[in-house]
This record gives sequence, C-alpha cells and structure tokens, in this order.
Amino acid sequence: MSEEVKVFGFWCSPFSRRVELALKLKGVQYEYIEEDVFKNKSPLLLKYNPVHKKIPVLLHNGKPIAESLVILEYIEETWKANPILPEDPYEKAMVRFWTKFADEKCLPALWKAGWSPENEREKAVDEACECLKTLESALKGKRFFGGETVGLVDIAANFIAFWLRLIQEATGQELLSAEKFPDLFKWTDEFGSCSVVKESLPPRDKLLAFFKARVAEAMDAQTNASK
Repeated sequence: MSEEVKVFGFWCSPFSRRVELALKLKGVQYEYIEEDVFKNKSPLLLKYNPVHKKIPVLLHNGKPIAESLVILEYIEETWKANPILPEDPYEKAMVRFWTKFADEKCLPALWKAGWSPENEREKAVDEACECLKTLESALKGKRFFGGETVGLVDIAANFIAFWLRLIQEATGQELLSAEKFPDLFKWTDEFGSCSVVKESLPPRDKLLAFFKARVAEAMDAQTNASK
C-alpha cells in the first residue's frame, strides 16, 4: 500500500518550501496542494491546522502535522534516507540551536529590515546585520551548515539564500553581500546551486515581481498617508 503524503503550501512561502525540500532530499513522493492564504483558505487547511490556520501542513496517511520546523523533524524521524540531522547528541543539539536562531531571530529581523518605514530602517538594518554576522559564525568555513551536505540549518535558512536577495533587488537595500559577509554569501551560492534546492524554489521572476508590487504598494500607502 502506497503512502499518502500531501503538502499544503503557498507558492512563495519559504516555510512550505522548506518542507518540499526536505521531502525531495529524502526521495519521498508527495502531492502538493496550493492554498490561497490571503483570500480563501480551504476547508481542508482549516480542518488540518485549526490552531494556527496557516501553511505549511504535512498530511501523512491521514495524520496532519503543522509548523515547518516540527514537520522537518517529523520527516527526519519518519524517512531515514539522507539524514538532515547528525547522530551525535551534542551535534544534534547545536543544529537545533542554530535552526531556532535562523528561524526566530534572523528571519524576523531580515523581514523587518526589508520592509521597515524609512524612519525605522537604520535600526532594523543594524539588527539584521548583527543576526547575519552571528549566523555566519556557525558556518566555520564549511560548505553547508550541515558540512558537505544540506542539513536542517540550511533548510531553515532558505529565506536568506533566495528570498532575501530578491527583496534586496526589489527594495534597493543591501543587507547581504560578498563584501559584508563573504562566507554566508558563498553559502547562498552553494545552497542555491544544488539541483534539489533549485527544484524547491519558487520561480525567480515571479517572486521578484511579487516583491516589487509590494514595494509599490508600500510607497503608495506612504504617499497617501502624507497628504
């Protein structure tokens, strides 16, 4: 009997793309279900994630799991091929520490820096750069955070490798560059050049257009507010 594996996601969400990447790394076949997260969440999404009512949701043989990092741990424990966590307890704890840092500290700080009003931007950019500096220290000259292969921290930091660079292009800001953070910038290139990662990323032009439209909306709102 074949397994039922479904992913409820949104095309430009780094969180649901994390789940897809982990499944692809494990060689797990799955059905992808696109959700209209802004206007019309499906009854199934609300049924399977009644607490947060958000994507992603992994449905495995009728059992729903929500929250991307929880899902990644479930995937690791369920499908043993191509591990994304080390076996050593201490190393595993360190991976979880940096995963949590990337998810809870870096991502919100970078998002805030990218979209903050001008009068708040300098402070937000400083805080975001401090997060990038700290995260870069975890690389320690390795190809990936997981060593020679993509691991849990790499997957959790997918936003930095792809989404952040497009936000920079759309907004004209520069948070991450080869000059400021050479090791981290090199990692984004290494990560983004992996074939399995490429398969798990949204279309570049479509995502850039999405961000540019958001920039235009923000500028219009600021203009209207100053009238």
